[in-house]
Amino acid sequence: MPRLFTGLEIPEDLAQRLSLLRGGLAGARWIDAENYHVTLRFIGDIDDRTADEIADAMARVRRREFDLQFSGLDSFGSAKPHSIVARIAASRALSELQAEQERIIQRIGLPPEGRKYTPHVTLARLRNTPHRDVADYLALRGGLVAAGLHVARFVLFSSKASTGGGPYVVEQTYPLAEYSEARG
Repeated sequence: MPRLFTGLEIPEDLAQRLSLLRGGLAGARWIDAENYHVTLRFIGDIDDRTADEIADAMARVRRREFDLQFSGLDSFGSAKPHSIVARIAASRALSELQAEQERIIQRIGLPPEGRKYTPHVTLARLRNTPHRDVADYLALRGGLVAAGLHVARFVLFSSKASTGGGPYVVEQTYPLAEYSEARG
């Protein structure tokens, strides 16, 4: 039974830049740079037939390439911080791609995602890290300066059940229409 999700890959040069933010935070388990990604829709553990249906349905998505920008570092978990993330700035193209995938997944019969979509790249998972330490880390490194991200495709990833952070396997790729085709 595969565990699937759709997402955007992070190019190696950008992943290396983001990986320079590692360190200086007790209780952080840093994600390996090769496992950085932007999740579009977590699907979960499903049977092979449903996985094939999802893969086929995603192939019918028709969207244009687009660019994304990072908007800074943040933490998730208000009562107890559980991760450090690089946030993605609001993007209509990204929101529309994610919403279309959400509709596809629901049409196939899976339940809707219960959480509000917040695009990000998880850099670290936290365990018993005090709020103050997280605040200090973000104050020192919060002015994230990273190149933008050009999105030319999305992918269907699989992962093994684990405590998070990969390894992730690209099962299928779905190219987006090039700018020149989309303009014509």
